[in-house]
Amino acid sequence: MYMATKRKRFISALLSVFLLITILAGCSSSNSETKTDTTGTSEAPTTTDKDTTSTTGIDTSKKVELQFYMLGSAPKDLSVVEAEVNKLTEKDLNATVKFNFTTWTDWEQKYKLLLSSGQSVDLIYTAEWTQFQAYAKKGAFLPLDDILPKAAPKVQAYVPQDMWDAVKIDNKIYTVPATYQEYVTNGFVWREDLRQKYNLPKPVDLASFEEYLDGIKKNEPTMMPLSVNSDVRGNLLNLLRELRGWIGGPIPYGVNIQYDKPGEAYSYWGSDEQLQDLETIKRWQDKGFFSKNVLNVKDTLQDPVTSGKAAAILGDNPTRYNDTNNKMKSTHPDWDLGYTPYATVTGFATPVHPIHNGFAVPASSKNAERALAFYEKMVMDKTYNWLTEYGIEGKNFEVDSEGHYKMLGDSNSNGFQREGMQGWAWRNPEFMLFDKSYDGVDAIFKELDKVKKPDLYLGFAEDYTAYQAERAALEQVEKQYLFPLQAGIVADVKGGMETFMTKAKQAGLDKVQSEYIKQWNAYVAEKGIQ
Repeated sequence: MYMATKRKRFISALLSVFLLITILAGCSSSNSETKTDTTGTSEAPTTTDKDTTSTTGIDTSKKVELQFYMLGSAPKDLSVVEAEVNKLTEKDLNATVKFNFTTWTDWEQKYKLLLSSGQSVDLIYTAEWTQFQAYAKKGAFLPLDDILPKAAPKVQAYVPQDMWDAVKIDNKIYTVPATYQEYVTNGFVWREDLRQKYNLPKPVDLASFEEYLDGIKKNEPTMMPLSVNSDVRGNLLNLLRELRGWIGGPIPYGVNIQYDKPGEAYSYWGSDEQLQDLETIKRWQDKGFFSKNVLNVKDTLQDPVTSGKAAAILGDNPTRYNDTNNKMKSTHPDWDLGYTPYATVTGFATPVHPIHNGFAVPASSKNAERALAFYEKMVMDKTYNWLTEYGIEGKNFEVDSEGHYKMLGDSNSNGFQREGMQGWAWRNPEFMLFDKSYDGVDAIFKELDKVKKPDLYLGFAEDYTAYQAERAALEQVEKQYLFPLQAGIVADVKGGMETFMTKAKQAGLDKVQSEYIKQWNAYVAEKGIQ
């Protein structure tokens, strides 16, 4: 670790010397130097570059407002945190930052609109599940290769080269990846205290999970056994597919790829597998496991569990399970959650790929250099990092004598809970604060390490130019005919699936799937995936 830190400092120093020579040579007449950032009052690990002074070649003479877009819902204390951030950015970058959130309601449509409307957006969250690869391929983001050395040299030096290589699309960098390593594969989540109280089976597979839901329905008739919201594709159907061992990633258009047979892509839509999964959802709907009005439910999956309105989540990742448990126990210390990774069913887990959490500069940005300079502050400066990850020290959190994070108040009174801005992408492992319970997550990760396999999907970048019209038509058919099936509210499942397939084929499904699979097969051949 010591040698690695020295190497990173050496690289950063070389970059600073190079930039200084550039300035003296008159290559930029408007370069500016930001001030040294203040540090937080609590002790934290030393960053890769202890000196947070950043000399860049960017022009900061004109004051700007940066438009920062994050998915999900804003924390209650956002305005307070934003004001504190802007005290720093006005001094350091001659800029203010407006933090915008899509909410989780129809976020996909909002995200698409942000990238296609021409609206000025300076920074936006990216991941494989937001279709980063396809958007990058279509030119939605600015290439960062030439901007990073000038605007964010410390981040460029801090992120390992193999991570930069992993996120490249057509040999260009379009997003800044997070360096925190974790597993975001799913697992069953349930109220463990209720399981013990009613002597219900421990959910270790789909059958035992359903038995648990049956027991909750019988013994807690006023409680919803399963938390589900309007994203029925994401939190019902895709999770059932994941339990079948699919390769991962948000594989679109009903294409299915099994991890153990990556070169044999086929149509899941219209298959016996799809029929079985839809019948499972319909059975759960008929049993009253989740709301008949599910397509209008806008809660997160976690909120009904922490408030006691629901008893389980079909799938969530280890870190969020831990956060949900902590929030729940802050108001109900006698409640508890249990967790079983899907790896007990599938036999494998894939560590997070660098593409999974990142931030890009959209092509519509008017302030690309300033945006990257600000992002560097959030990653590399402890004051910015803690403020945007944990809120205001002394108001939202404190650090105990052992260096653990402690939320102040409870989940109802605290206005900025841990990673309250969904700040997964700018986590810096050297600054991260964890509560004591995180030891349980670390134990889960160690178990998953025993069955880990490499991610085979996330290096793939789809180019839908040849079938863009059919793709748009198919999206509308899916919303009209497939979403109700995935919500379990169509009486005749088989008939409804046949109707959907007829409409999908009329919209161009065969062409879309054929072109997509052709691209996938070329990727598999190029990478030598077997």
